[in-house]
Amino acid sequence: MSGWMTSLHSLHLLRPHWLWALLALPALWALWRARQRNDNVWRGVVDAHLLPHLLEQGGKAVRGTLWMGALGYVIAVLALAGPSWRQGEQPLWQSHSPLVIALDLSSSIAASDLPPSRLLQARAKLATLLRERAGGQVALVAYAGEAFTVAPLTDDAANVALFLDALEPDVMPVDGQQPGKAIAWSVRLLQQAGFERGDILLISDHADAAANGAAADALRQGYRVSALGLGTAAGAPYRTADGRIAQARLQAGSMRALSAAGGGRYQTIAADDSDLRTLDLLLPRETDASAARGKKGLAWQDDGYWLLPPLMLLALFAFRRGGAFAAVALCLCLPLAMPGSAQAAERQWWQRADQQEHARIEQGADAYRKGDYAAAEQAFTGIDSADAWYNQANALAKQGRYDEAITAYDQALKRQPKMEDAIENRKVVDAARKRKQQEGQNQNQNQNQNQEQGKQSKDQQQNNPQQNGDGKTEPKDKPADAQDKSGNPQQTPSKTGSGQASEQPRTPEQKAADAKAQQAADAAQRQRMQQAMAQAGKQSAQQGKNDPRAGQPAETPEQRERRQAVEAWLRRVPDEPGGLLKTKFQLEYERRQKEGQ
Repeated sequence: MSGWMTSLHSLHLLRPHWLWALLALPALWALWRARQRNDNVWRGVVDAHLLPHLLEQGGKAVRGTLWMGALGYVIAVLALAGPSWRQGEQPLWQSHSPLVIALDLSSSIAASDLPPSRLLQARAKLATLLRERAGGQVALVAYAGEAFTVAPLTDDAANVALFLDALEPDVMPVDGQQPGKAIAWSVRLLQQAGFERGDILLISDHADAAANGAAADALRQGYRVSALGLGTAAGAPYRTADGRIAQARLQAGSMRALSAAGGGRYQTIAADDSDLRTLDLLLPRETDASAARGKKGLAWQDDGYWLLPPLMLLALFAFRRGGAFAAVALCLCLPLAMPGSAQAAERQWWQRADQQEHARIEQGADAYRKGDYAAAEQAFTGIDSADAWYNQANALAKQGRYDEAITAYDQALKRQPKMEDAIENRKVVDAARKRKQQEGQNQNQNQNQNQEQGKQSKDQQQNNPQQNGDGKTEPKDKPADAQDKSGNPQQTPSKTGSGQASEQPRTPEQKAADAKAQQAADAAQRQRMQQAMAQAGKQSAQQGKNDPRAGQPAETPEQRERRQAVEAWLRRVPDEPGGLLKTKFQLEYERRQKEGQ
């Protein structure tokens, strides 16, 4: 009962305006009555008090039909109104405006009118923007004579910040200043991501007519273009890519014209974040919902389809006699076919087999992204497709079950032999399996060596002289004139001819003194052992800190030689953070040249 009360309390209509259709019921009733009076031709020739006795009585059947029709109409209107009493997850749509940053990486950014240089000032400003921006996707574009994507649109601003140290003029394959190409490339990124609204920020020292035209085109497509001035009016000299000396100055007027054409704002770079606040970039503006990004929220579910079965039952009476019996039979069978929940009904009734498999694959992918690899494996199991076997293999590999993962990769490749991801992942997992087996063998060898060394040490202790706590050896048989720690002479037993030891009589005082001396010697021995163990622990801890491979299994000679060779090779590699970007941009530029772009 409490569940029904809760459902009734949360019941509401998603489309309540459909209830206005109920007002048509009285009009339909009046129309039917008027038609009935017009269709009865006997009323014009027979008196009213004789008419009931002459006509066949069918009023009750007609009234029943009318009531059933009215009930069906009400049920249909309620279903169209969208009754809902439960919530379910559904993807959220991006509501924050995305931002594409276009940075001028021409040789003029090396000018020093913004100490220590324009480049370092631009990096610091970008780091502040990426750190302080509250939501919304961000992308980074670098341009000189051509524009290139440094980082595509992403929700993770920290991922974009990783590229800041690699930004320098040397990574650009061609020098020059083409801000118009940068704006057009930024618009392309936004369109490819499915955004109908967005912001573009150009960071440079000047703009030209082509840039103003590109900004106007971007505004017509729904993208606002703002400008951040980099440099000073006095400017500073810099060396171009071909070795010439040129003067770089901030042309604030051209940058203002650019922002005006793009419907944005202009601001000169500042030491604090006041310029970013003026540009309205730290708080992304709200836009129309667009571009889902995997996040989910709660939304009311439309449960109006549950009113369709009773509506269809009423429709059975409109076909032929005996419909009531069929309706009763359907009512009796309906609870047997009813699934446990509305979601199960949607899955079993309205989805095909391929749709059910797709839903399971999505469920497994969500579990995989959350780190629940066991649940992901269970979701992928039982689906006989290349993608399902591949995803199941990835989940098994994450759990360390390499043999089963390789078997699953083989199943995926059996169904799709040229699946490159499966081929590469199988190689990686196979290498991890072999490495794990080798580590296990090394550990077994180390354990066997430790056991053998333990046995040898025991044998040496039995055959060699004893050691005291200081590490000094002492003979087993002390001379007869040796003295104990208390200064009393110790009595060494002498062998008699019968093989029995004979001792001289000892007084009670001597026995008590011997007991005290033995206790003192034992205490001193324990103290020396504790000191030696503490010193050994400190030395091992210090060695563990100094040894970067501490805690790892022992290396074989081949592994040590290979590691030393790799370390020597890495020391010869120059530290060039922008090398990857430089190669990427160069290949992209060559591709564009071949394609004539």
